[in-house]
Amino acid sequence: MKTLFLAVLIVTGLIGGLAAQPIALHQDNPHYFRYKGQPTVLITSGEHYGAVLNLDFDFITYLNTLQKDGLNLTRTFTGAYREAPGDFGIENNTMAPESGRFIAPWARSEQPGYAVGGNKFDLTRWDDAYFNRLKAFVGAAEQRGIVVELALFCPFYEEKMWVISPMHVTNNVNNLGTVGRNEVYTLDRNGGLLAVQEALVRKIVTELNGFSNVLFEICNEPYFGGVQLNWQHRIADVIVETERDLPNKHLITQNIANGSARIEKPHPAVSVFNFHYATPPKTVPLNYGLNKVLGDNETGFRGTADSTYRKEGWEFLLAGGGLYNNLDYSFTSVQPDGTYQPGPKSPGGGSPALRQQLGYLKSFMQQLDFVRMKPDSNFLSGTLPPSMRVHALSEAGRQYAFYVYNRNHPKTANPLTLALNLPAGRYTVTYVDPETGRKQSHKLRHRNGQATLTTPPFGVDLAVMIKK
Repeated sequence: MKTLFLAVLIVTGLIGGLAAQPIALHQDNPHYFRYKGQPTVLITSGEHYGAVLNLDFDFITYLNTLQKDGLNLTRTFTGAYREAPGDFGIENNTMAPESGRFIAPWARSEQPGYAVGGNKFDLTRWDDAYFNRLKAFVGAAEQRGIVVELALFCPFYEEKMWVISPMHVTNNVNNLGTVGRNEVYTLDRNGGLLAVQEALVRKIVTELNGFSNVLFEICNEPYFGGVQLNWQHRIADVIVETERDLPNKHLITQNIANGSARIEKPHPAVSVFNFHYATPPKTVPLNYGLNKVLGDNETGFRGTADSTYRKEGWEFLLAGGGLYNNLDYSFTSVQPDGTYQPGPKSPGGGSPALRQQLGYLKSFMQQLDFVRMKPDSNFLSGTLPPSMRVHALSEAGRQYAFYVYNRNHPKTANPLTLALNLPAGRYTVTYVDPETGRKQSHKLRHRNGQATLTTPPFGVDLAVMIKK
């Protein structure tokens, strides 16, 4: 009984420092992670961030699905921000709990009047049930080898989203939040909310310190809603200060831009820089010199086709990224196993088939000694058809991997002849169909000069691995 009790304490994070070391940057190549002693890339197709705050979401079924599909990441929000049914046209949105089914870090008061049902919040008291659910979720993910990226805050895109936040003055009994939605995440115009935000960060960071599978994201999409950069840096400082006297130190992630941007004067405590809708992955070469993980941790607004988001993931990883999270709308509270079919008006896609395809990507990366590789723009020689893009990683003379993206969606499969700048040697060449996972291999004996490689016929994409 005593042993069982101790195990429960460790799993729920009540005893810090006894769990495995937290996920970290890999010591030999900080563009990638080290987790449980192994080189790691994080790849997933995860739900729309409501796994904890929505009491109707069965996160065990959800996490079991990710594990079955061979994926190792999920992203979730804390509850400082939430949505209402219908926002962004998302069907069965997990971020939009039904009335009475929303749980937040702060305890409810005795005073009725919360905008979406129930009593108002008391921003000076914590809801133990919330933190029990948060730790149960993180612990269940840890048991399944799944890393949780916890986005602490999110801007309010529209007024209707601000007026349902617990931080809005109409929704709490503390007379706090009498500010505009573009002032909430500022150091100088927040109307007393900064102290509430800092207290929340300290509480969450302390509660989760015993877990090995947590990344703390400062704020989702801070480039909307007036979020100040110095406020973001202050939140990073609070995370560092809170963990200073705690056993474990966790990675901090920062969301930089939609698409691409060059990062200027990064905060020294930030280890992962995330982008949304980062295709083509121009942001990777722009920021590779930072020697930190670069992530594409939200996709969407390009239809519902699986191939769209499969190709985005393969391109980003083979360009040198270390994290990819497709935003998967097939996970809902009604169908937490990811079998819901998003309709044509959905802002994105997601399906069991897509998750299987991203599993092939993860398997492909795991077959490489990728911490010894780096982006290689000189591996392929000659001119490609204008419809194609190629991204390559290499460890010169030992291992190569590249991905061919054909944006023309050809109706018939055709081979492609490539000239490779390959040192002399004997190699095994393996072709992988990213849609089906099918492989075929052959030997290549190359004497000197450029090597010529003719691929099997393929349609919209192809992955190739070459090992000496």
